[in-house]
Amino acid sequence: MKLKQRPEDFQVTESWRFEEDPRGAHFVYLMDKQKLSTFEAVDRICTRFKIPRAAVSFCGLKDKQGRTTQLIALERRQIELQEPDLRLKPLGRTARPLSAENTTSNRFAVTVRDLGPDDLARLRTSLAEVRRLGVVNYFDSQRFGSLKHGQGYIVKDLMRGDFEAALKNVLGRPSQLDRSDDARVKAFWREHWGEWDRRNPLPGAERYQAVVRHLRSHPHDFRGALLRTEPRWRALQVFAYQSWLWNEGVKAYLREVVGIARLTSIRYQAGTLLFPRELDAARTRALEGRTFPLLAPSSRFTDPLVERAALSVLGREDMGLADLAVPGTPEIHFDPEERALLVHPGRLAVGEAIEDELNRGRLRVNVAFTLAPGAYATLVVKRLFHWTLEPEPGRKRGPARPARAPPAPAALPTAATAPAPQGFLARRRAEKEARARRRAEAKKA
Repeated sequence: MKLKQRPEDFQVTESWRFEEDPRGAHFVYLMDKQKLSTFEAVDRICTRFKIPRAAVSFCGLKDKQGRTTQLIALERRQIELQEPDLRLKPLGRTARPLSAENTTSNRFAVTVRDLGPDDLARLRTSLAEVRRLGVVNYFDSQRFGSLKHGQGYIVKDLMRGDFEAALKNVLGRPSQLDRSDDARVKAFWREHWGEWDRRNPLPGAERYQAVVRHLRSHPHDFRGALLRTEPRWRALQVFAYQSWLWNEGVKAYLREVVGIARLTSIRYQAGTLLFPRELDAARTRALEGRTFPLLAPSSRFTDPLVERAALSVLGREDMGLADLAVPGTPEIHFDPEERALLVHPGRLAVGEAIEDELNRGRLRVNVAFTLAPGAYATLVVKRLFHWTLEPEPGRKRGPARPARAPPAPAALPTAATAPAPQGFLARRRAEKEARARRRAEAKKA
C-alpha cells in the first residue's frame, strides 16, 4: 500500500461554522493549500503581508502531504492571495478568533495505491470490521514529526530543566530529511551557536528573529529565548509527548481488556499501534463510549483498569504524574483531557479497483469518509489495509515496477561534517541511565 504519491491522492475538506458579524474584527477566509502544513501556510502569509502571528487564528492543523481546505481568520486585515499552492477566498467577518470549536467535521477522499488482488480480497473483511468496530482513535505519525527529524521530544528536555538542549533542537538541529531554507537556517546556528551577534543571511531566518534578539541581550537565558517562540508551537511540543503517552496507555489497556490474540499490530513513526479484530459482543460493548485520558499532573481516574494502563507507561519512563511539568515555567504546561477511545468513520465508501498508473501491474482504489475533528484519516486507511503495515516482513506482492534509486539530495551548507543525530530509542535509554546515575549519587550523598 502506498499513500500520498501525489498531492491530489489525499484531499480533506473542512466542514465549519462561524457566527457572521459584518463589523467583526476578524476577516475569515477559506484557505486552500497543497504540500504545505498549516504552520507553513500561516508563516508565509505573515511574512508576505507583515502580519503578527498572534493576529492569525484557525480551526486546526491540516496535513502537509495532500491538498486541504480549512478556515483561517486575520484580525483587522484584509488581503488577497492566489498562488498555485496557497489560495485564500474571503467568506465574511466574525467577532471572535477561530478555534477548533468552529470545525464540525472533515471529509476525506484518499487514493490508496500499489495494491494487488490479495489486498482487495482481504479488504472486504477489513471494511466490515471497521464499519462494525470503528477505529482506535490513536494519534498518527503526523503528530510525531520531531522524531522523524531526529529531535526527539523537545518537551522532555524542558521537563529536565535543560533549556539549552531544547533550544538547540529548535534552532540548531537541521533535519537530515529537510532540504528547505529552514534547514539551512538551523545549520547556520548549529555552526555558530552562541555567536548571537552574527547576522544569519539565509532566507527564513526572520522566523527566529525574536529568539535570537533575546539571546543577544541575554546570552545564557535559554528559557527566556524559548518563551519567544510561537505559543501554539510550544503547546504542540507538549501535546506530542502527551499523544505518545496516550497511544502507549491505550495499547496497554487493549492488551488487558481485549487480549493480545485479538489484536493486530501496525508500524508508525513512534513504534507500533494495536487494533482489535473480530471482537465478540461483550468486548465490543466494553470499548464503546469509552474515553482515555491525556495525562497531566492533575489527572484523576475513576476506572482502575484505565489508571493502571496509563500509569504503567509513566512507570516505563521512570516518571509519575507530578513529573509532567516544566520547572519554573508555568507558560508551558500539561493540561488533562479525555479523548474518545474509538472513532467511527461516517459515510465510509470504497470505490472500484482500477489500474494504478503510478505502479505498473498494480491497482488503486478510492476511499472516502468523514471524521470528527481531531481524528486521523490516515489511521482509518491503515486499519483498512493493516496487513500491509505489519511489523513482520514477508508479505507477498504481485509484479511491480522496479524501484529506482532516489537522487542524492544536495548537501546543506556546513552540514557535511555534522554528526548524525542520535536515534530516538538511544536518547531514551541515555535519559533513563542518567536518571539512574543521579539517584545513585543522591543515595551515596
